[in-house]
Amino acid sequence: MPRRILALIMIIAAAAGAMPTAAQTVVNSETIDAVSVTLYRDPQPDQGWRRQQASWPGGYALITEMRTIRVPAGRAVIRLQGVAQGILPETAIVTGLPKQVSEKNRDALLLSPAGLVDAYIKRSVTLRRTDRATGKVEIEDAVIEAGPGGGVVLTTADGVQVLGCSGLPESIAYAAVPDGLFARPTLSVVTDSPSVATVQIQLSYLAEGFDWSANYVARVADDGATLDLFAWLTVKNGGSEGFANAHTQAVAGGLNKEGAAEQPEAPTPELHLSCWPMDVTSTHPLSRFERLPWPGSSPRGRLNGKDYGADIVVTARRRSESMQSVPMAISVMSAPAMVAQQEELGDLKLYRIPEPVTVAAQSTKQVAMINRKKVPFARIYTGQSFNGTNGSIPAGVLLRTENRDSSELGLPLPAGGVAVFQDSAALSLLVAEGRLDDRAVGDDVEFGAGQSSDVRYEVIPAPTKGKYHPFAVRITNARPEPAMFELNVPNAVYKTSDRIRTYKGRKIWRVTVPANGEAKLEFSTKDG
Repeated sequence: MPRRILALIMIIAAAAGAMPTAAQTVVNSETIDAVSVTLYRDPQPDQGWRRQQASWPGGYALITEMRTIRVPAGRAVIRLQGVAQGILPETAIVTGLPKQVSEKNRDALLLSPAGLVDAYIKRSVTLRRTDRATGKVEIEDAVIEAGPGGGVVLTTADGVQVLGCSGLPESIAYAAVPDGLFARPTLSVVTDSPSVATVQIQLSYLAEGFDWSANYVARVADDGATLDLFAWLTVKNGGSEGFANAHTQAVAGGLNKEGAAEQPEAPTPELHLSCWPMDVTSTHPLSRFERLPWPGSSPRGRLNGKDYGADIVVTARRRSESMQSVPMAISVMSAPAMVAQQEELGDLKLYRIPEPVTVAAQSTKQVAMINRKKVPFARIYTGQSFNGTNGSIPAGVLLRTENRDSSELGLPLPAGGVAVFQDSAALSLLVAEGRLDDRAVGDDVEFGAGQSSDVRYEVIPAPTKGKYHPFAVRITNARPEPAMFELNVPNAVYKTSDRIRTYKGRKIWRVTVPANGEAKLEFSTKDG
C-alpha cells in the first residue's frame, strides 16, 4: 500500500476517533425533587442603569436542586432542564453521578419566535398567508433572508417580501425545531457510567436575575410619640423559570462578589415586525357614540333598568363610612401568618422563610419580615446652613429611634424603602417616603417624614469681614409644643454663639425651640 494512502487512512481514523459517536445517549431531566433558593442583594441598586433594567434584577441567587435520574451505561449527556435563566455555568457543581462530570455547557438559546427566525436564516420555511384580493389562504415556500430584529424579510416566488405588512393573517411553519434551541433554560453535563444506575444528584449554581429588598411601613400612632414598624421581604425573579415549593432565604450584608464571565443576554429576544404605514385619515369611517346622561343630570333617563336622572346626595358621613369599608394598605400591620426568621451567618445576617414558597418566573413575592409595635421615637426638625436663603423655608422632619430592646427593636434592620403613614380622621394617609440604610443593633434609626410648615428657618448672611463670613440662623416654631431642631453647620465653622456638637461625623447645632417661639444662632466661617 502506498505511503500516502496509508497516511490518509490513519488521518481519517484519528479524526473518526476524536468525533463523538452517534450512539451517545442523551438523558433529559425535567423534574426537580426539591429546591433551595438563597438570595443576595444587588450590590449597586441605586445605579441609574440598574433602574432602567427593572425587568432584570441586579442581584443573584444560589440555587440548590435535588433530582433523581436514570444514568445509562457508557458516555452520556445529561440535560438538566429548568435551571435559572441567568445561570453562571462556571459555578455549577454536580454531585451524585457515578463518575465525575467531564464537561458542562449552558444551552443558552431558548425556543421563541425570534429564536426560530434567527435559526432559520437562509433556510426554507412554509409561508401561510391570506390573499388580499380573494380572501383565500395560500401556502407557499419561502426562504428567510433577514430577521428577527427590525422585521422579517423573505424571498418567495413573487420576490422579496416583508412578513406582517399585508394587514392580513400571516404565519411561518418550520420543518422542525433546530438543534440548540430549548424550550427551557438547560445545563448539559457529560459523564461516563460503568453501568446503568438510578441516582439522586445535587446541582448547585449561582444565577443572576434575582434580587431581594426590605420594604418598611411605619405607622405613626395617635399619641405622636410611638409608631408601629412593619417590613416586607420582597423577592424578585426576573428569569423565565420559576421554582415551586422552594426553601427560600435571603442574605443581608456586604458580600464580596467579583465579576462573572460574560453570559448571553438574559432576557429572551423579541420578534419585531416593522412595516411602513398603510392607512390614511380616511381609511376608516369616524365612529359615533351616543352620549349617556350623567348620573343626577337632566333630563331624566333610564339605562338597563336604572334611573339616571335621580338626584344623588353624598354626605360627609356616608362618604366616611364608604371609605372605611375599603381595605387599607396599612392593614398589613395586623399580625401576619408567617414571618421570616433571622439567623446569624458569620458576619452576615440570614432571613429564612419558615415555609416553602414558590419563587415564580418574572414575578415579585412578598413575605412578612419584621413586625414591631409601639416603637418610641423622637421627631427632629432639620435644616441646612447654606449661604443664605430667600426668606424662611420649611424644616425637614426626621423620625429617630434607637435599634435597641429598650426601644422595642434590637434586631438587624436591612436597607430598604420606608413609607410613613399617619392617621387622619378615618384614613391612614401616606405622609412621606424615604430610605433606611442597613442598621445594626445599637445604631440610631432615622427616616424622613416630609417637611413642616410650622417649624421654619432662615439663614441670613452678614457682611464679610476680611476672611470671616458671618451668618445668623433664625428658627421659628408655630406649634403648640416645643420642637427639637438640628442645623447642619459647615466643618469650617469658626465662631458660634452656642455649642456645636458632632453627630455621625458631621457638625450640628441642636436646640429646643419653645412652643410658639423662636431660637437664633450666630456663627462664622473662615477662608482656608
